[in-house]
Amino acid sequence: MTMDVRAVVEFAAVTRGLSLLLQAVFNAVIPDHDAEAFRPPRTEEPLYLDPAVEWSLGGLSHWDAEHFLFIAERGYLYEHNFAFFPLLPVILRGLAETLLWPLSSWLSVRGRLLLAVALGNSALFLLSAVALYALSRVVLQDRRLALLSSLLYCVTPANVFMTAGYSESLFAALTFGGLFLLEKGFTFRGCLALSIATAARSNGLVNIGFLLYLPSLRAICQIRVYRTTTKGYSKAFRYVWAVAGVLLTALLGTAIIALPFCAFQYYGYRTFCTPSVSLERIPPALLSLAEVKGYRVPDENGPPPLWCMRPLPLLYSHIQDVYWDVGFLRYFELKQIPNFILALPMATLGIMAAYAYFQANREMCLRLGLWETGANKGLDKPTPGFFNSRVFVYIVHSTVLLVFGTLCMHVQVLTRFMASSSPVPFWISAHLLLLNEPLLHRRKTSNPNVQLQTHSRNGCKHTPQNPIMALLPHFKTCSPTTQSILGYFLSYWVLGLALHCNFLPWT
Repeated sequence: MTMDVRAVVEFAAVTRGLSLLLQAVFNAVIPDHDAEAFRPPRTEEPLYLDPAVEWSLGGLSHWDAEHFLFIAERGYLYEHNFAFFPLLPVILRGLAETLLWPLSSWLSVRGRLLLAVALGNSALFLLSAVALYALSRVVLQDRRLALLSSLLYCVTPANVFMTAGYSESLFAALTFGGLFLLEKGFTFRGCLALSIATAARSNGLVNIGFLLYLPSLRAICQIRVYRTTTKGYSKAFRYVWAVAGVLLTALLGTAIIALPFCAFQYYGYRTFCTPSVSLERIPPALLSLAEVKGYRVPDENGPPPLWCMRPLPLLYSHIQDVYWDVGFLRYFELKQIPNFILALPMATLGIMAAYAYFQANREMCLRLGLWETGANKGLDKPTPGFFNSRVFVYIVHSTVLLVFGTLCMHVQVLTRFMASSSPVPFWISAHLLLLNEPLLHRRKTSNPNVQLQTHSRNGCKHTPQNPIMALLPHFKTCSPTTQSILGYFLSYWVLGLALHCNFLPWT
């Protein structure tokens, strides 16, 4: 383990521990808000340690986390449960029934699931931080930028969603890991990782774009080499082989990545359109909740829902439309202005990243980053840093997420949506810090009393392994850019824990 990786792991572990501690404190001090949220009745008698676990970790079970915990405990009973993909519930139930099984005499299934959330998401977050560092080193070709990006990720504005019973940490670990494998040329293994990510969140389908782009980029590099190293029929054969390889990779890879989504939609169709469950098999308390709230449950003796009659009966689209009122421009209402303000900092980072990259690489962007000409040739050895050619596809991906999230989703979700799906918010933040913060030594500071350099025992200077922690004591003397970025990250990091864990509006 290198010093950088160790610094990332240690900082990630510290932030996970602090998050769990603070959510317990906030949950104990601040009374829960009476929100219109999914709160299924408890049908299992609490055991000896359940009150202690509920007190210390109950803040991890609010809002959408309650859906994941319910699915892990009861399966997909209600129609709207199918908005939440199955990988996280499977992992949580697996941990509860294996690693935490020795506690079954003292903890109910619910208690063990809460413990599994705390342990599982903490471990997954550490993996995602390491995966982000590895991906950043490969793409950015800049060690300092990769390290700072990964350390910023450890204090992500979406922190509470990485800690609570949400699938963000799981999705980030699989996405960043899969993209790293694709960048290294391990296409099949990368596809498998991205396919598993699609079993965690529906926006894993967007990762198909990386599969289409990165092999195409490598094929174009090969063709450029063949132009100068082969002749005649051999050249034509190699051209055809390269193109055929790209097409085959795109076809098979797309099928692999999309398979979990399609399989889950088919399962939902079979559950409600051709049900094999009668109402008598559903616990009365859960059936009563369905009647009071209007939740649909599968019933072999009842008529199928109307969405089953559509030419393409996608349950996920039906749920987003009917239960969450998700659709194009549906959130553009005056009463939603506070939510747009909440999402504004993340949107600003996304816009700044796209604008700055386009300004620095205008011609390359117009060529979609697929080839370079003239004096700019050098695709195989891009300029290190945020503006190198390998970042292009990530900028496009980030921009697509930003536009879709702003126009078609509940906009307050944008922060966790982008922070768990794209490395760009952390890359642009780290780039701005290194560019504008004198204490980070890209420029010299005029105040020698606030240098971040330290002296080792042999008198040689070195930069601290964690520049974030080194900057915090000098926050008041930092540049406005640093104060803005760190202020945003840390304030959302804390506010999210305080509000979300008490059913206050932070979703």
